[in-house]
Amino acid sequence: MSQRTIAGLAAVSLLLGLVAVVATQPLAYVTYRPGPTVDILASRDGNEIVQVSGHEVYRDDGELRLTTIYVDQPQERVTLARLLSAWVNTDEAVYPRSAVYAPNETDKSSDAESAVQMVSSQDAAIATALRELGYDVQPEVEVLYVEKKLPADGKLKVRDILLKVGDTEIATPQDVVKAVDGAPVDQPLTFLVRRAGKEVSVEVEPRLVEGDKRIGITPGNGFTFPFDVSVDIGDAIGGPSAGLMFSLAIYDTLTPGSLTGGAVVAGSGTIDADGNTGPIGGIQQKIAGAEAADAKLFLVAAGNCPDTIGLDTGDMRLVKATTMHDAVNAITSWVSDPDADLPTCEDK
Repeated sequence: MSQRTIAGLAAVSLLLGLVAVVATQPLAYVTYRPGPTVDILASRDGNEIVQVSGHEVYRDDGELRLTTIYVDQPQERVTLARLLSAWVNTDEAVYPRSAVYAPNETDKSSDAESAVQMVSSQDAAIATALRELGYDVQPEVEVLYVEKKLPADGKLKVRDILLKVGDTEIATPQDVVKAVDGAPVDQPLTFLVRRAGKEVSVEVEPRLVEGDKRIGITPGNGFTFPFDVSVDIGDAIGGPSAGLMFSLAIYDTLTPGSLTGGAVVAGSGTIDADGNTGPIGGIQQKIAGAEAADAKLFLVAAGNCPDTIGLDTGDMRLVKATTMHDAVNAITSWVSDPDADLPTCEDK
């Protein structure tokens, strides 16, 4: 065997070894792929997902499906092989990690943020649905998240309405932060909260954590509702992107007849307490998931319209929803006439 052949074989071996190493090394990218859809009007573990106490409910035909995506976690190993697989699949997408996660974000911090967003999203959806029905909804400050193994764990609960911390009357989430920051460390601080309609007094001792005074809660904007409404889809789904669909499902549950006329309607988009929708990530993957669930109508937040232009969705119609009110009107028009002229992302 000649010297040149030996050198050539060695070079090929080194190249193959390099390719093998690159193919298995984690890269700074994240993949999106379609996840399952969930009918919010259905039941989960034997209980209705939308629960109401103190108001008549109407359980009718039809489906209102939230859509989800699978996203690589911040600390997940995403290899070249995985990226190439997503790249060639028309229903998947690849994004730089920096476009999805903060530089120091971890799986734990991402899960915590997602849990906070879910609680906030559900409460805004309830407020929106009730206001659409003409009810007065009062803003409050509530507990959105309780971190395990910190002082508030086991004492304060998610959705506790924060009325007073020490001597401070609570009007904004920042009032809670200031009250805790101004309290002594390792000494009881009294929290007056409203829990399940009753005022409860709880003592929590602030603790120094990496130089910051903390009790382990995330306070945020909440509401006092005229009757009890809750949405239980479990812990596997988080984030704010189901807000629009939550509000529609709550509205449908509180009104006679099927909002969807017995058909399958899907969608995605955040919602604020005033009923305005907001864009979400992975809209194309969520549309693909809705098609797989045989949805006939898909509601798109106006902010996501640029990402949907030119998509082939077969016989599933895409409808632009700027507000929850717009979405209700569009669905109602579509049920009356499947060929009705509905708002689209092509509208100027």
